[in-house]
Amino acid sequence: MNFAERLQAIWYGGEPPPLALRALVPIYLGLRNLHRLPYRLGLRAVARLSVPVIVVGNLTIGGTGKTPLVLALIDALRARGWSPGVISRGYGGRTIVPTRVDDGSDPAVVGDEPCLIFKRSGAPIAVARRRADAGRLLLDGRNEITPDLLIADDGLQHLALARDIEICVIDGERRFGNGRLLPAGPLREPFDRLGGIAFRIINGGAPDEGSIAMQLRVEGVVSLLDAGQREPLANWSNRRVHAVAGIGNPGRFFRLLRDAGIVVIEHPFSDHHAFVAEDLAFNDHLPVLMTEKDAIKCGLFADNRMHHVAVSATLPQSFFDDIHARLKRGRGTIDN
Repeated sequence: MNFAERLQAIWYGGEPPPLALRALVPIYLGLRNLHRLPYRLGLRAVARLSVPVIVVGNLTIGGTGKTPLVLALIDALRARGWSPGVISRGYGGRTIVPTRVDDGSDPAVVGDEPCLIFKRSGAPIAVARRRADAGRLLLDGRNEITPDLLIADDGLQHLALARDIEICVIDGERRFGNGRLLPAGPLREPFDRLGGIAFRIINGGAPDEGSIAMQLRVEGVVSLLDAGQREPLANWSNRRVHAVAGIGNPGRFFRLLRDAGIVVIEHPFSDHHAFVAEDLAFNDHLPVLMTEKDAIKCGLFADNRMHHVAVSATLPQSFFDDIHARLKRGRGTIDN
């Protein structure tokens, strides 16, 4: 068991955190408070952009389903008359300057999630180390479409950007793990942070009181060589496959396949893993199923074995109506 696997066992598997990790929690909390202090004292400026900002994030380390929610927000807000753009840090990429994402963008440069969001939605999207810089790039008037609101993919802990609405996505299976702060647990922030967040989205599982249920719906299995080749996941029942997942919670993807009756050979990778052809060289002719986020990074060496499973988020229309109503009421900028 490597270090990352050991942490997962401690955070989510019931294994008690060792004294060394528990001793580091006060240090982590002190550094967090020290980071926040200049913003609270007004010594560091909080950027306020000219359009409303919705931040979609989470309280824990690892994936919870933010990207499917961002895509659902884009579709729902467009249907209600908005022209949303997306800003991102571009995790997993190496971009230095603020950069627009387009059809030719390299996931290794701008990040896998921004490329996926652009491919699925076509929404204007930019990445930058400071999300406000990404927003300014989209709002500079030199783009074909100027957004009238921005959705930040991740960023609850990004203090430098003011926001109008915050949404926290929670893994409905793993929730908050052992409920401890880093590094003894998966929490980036204390639980009381949830009290100031407008919407809590539960991805899978039963929603708590005051939270909103989100379910991921499988749209089909798509060939990496030909996006027009799409078939129902049910057609793969009883087939043996290599399942590849470089996401925050690979087990969720593997369970989805098993629940569909597929015989799975698991290949978990770290979140935002930079795939190379050798990673998928399994020395047999079995098909390979992967997440769409992983498929974004495998296009250059894809072959006819490789397919991705396309999913979409389903949420109550009342949630999108509430977002729309809050935006129409005007700005309610949240300071950090």
